[in-house]
Amino acid sequence: MRASLGALELDLEWRTTLFVALLLPVLVGLGCWQLDREVEKRELLAQFEARRAADPVPVNSALATRAPAALAYLPVRLRGRYLADRYLLLDNRVQGGRFGYEVVSLFAREDGGYALVNRGWVPGDPARRSLPEPAAPAGAVELTGQLYVPPDPPYLLGEQSSAVDDWPRVVQALEMAPLGEALAAALGAPVFPWSIRLDAGAPGALAVDWPVVNVSPAKHRGYAVQWFTMAAVLGLFFVLRSSNLWALLRGRQPAGGNDDGRTHD
Repeated sequence: MRASLGALELDLEWRTTLFVALLLPVLVGLGCWQLDREVEKRELLAQFEARRAADPVPVNSALATRAPAALAYLPVRLRGRYLADRYLLLDNRVQGGRFGYEVVSLFAREDGGYALVNRGWVPGDPARRSLPEPAAPAGAVELTGQLYVPPDPPYLLGEQSSAVDDWPRVVQALEMAPLGEALAAALGAPVFPWSIRLDAGAPGALAVDWPVVNVSPAKHRGYAVQWFTMAAVLGLFFVLRSSNLWALLRGRQPAGGNDDGRTHD
């Protein structure tokens, strides 16, 4: 299809036009999605900072006074004792470039019921010939930490068993709903529905360095710039490929004519 807009001449080859028409909205959409993710991450970080400044509340009152959406990163305190030989190891947790696990211990609460307490990271054997055996404080202790409510369902490479008859267990991620139900049935007591990430210095804490977001807002903005840049390059390529714009920018005349449109013998 050919068209003219003054000196600008367009020659729209259908395959190129179709390709650009399909791909350009995708690139722009990906850029907008990254900008939306940047806003989400900034709001999450602001929420985290606001809640971190609050005083810890008793864990047994957290569910009664707050909606689930308001529980993420809520500072809590609880008293009880570790069940030293009952813990989970969250697999493939890397810290400082080293392979390891996060240790999630079963904790008997003094006010009744149980909780899963994430004590932090420990190094692991890269060859997987052995598992770490982190010691836990004996007797009654008081813990402080933050409720961890995952923003998205955990990503699993395969189906994961919720059996609780074999300790310690290596798991890909904490699936709190099925795991809590299995633990409650086995223990005959309720299990708090969210895990608790220990504060540094709390009894039993290991290497605690909890990332609030896995990708920073600045990186999302950088990714958005990349997608928009690709869209702009594609659009520019299409215009130059499908028109005489480049010739006009370089001051060339259309073939067979001059400024006043007259031809010469």
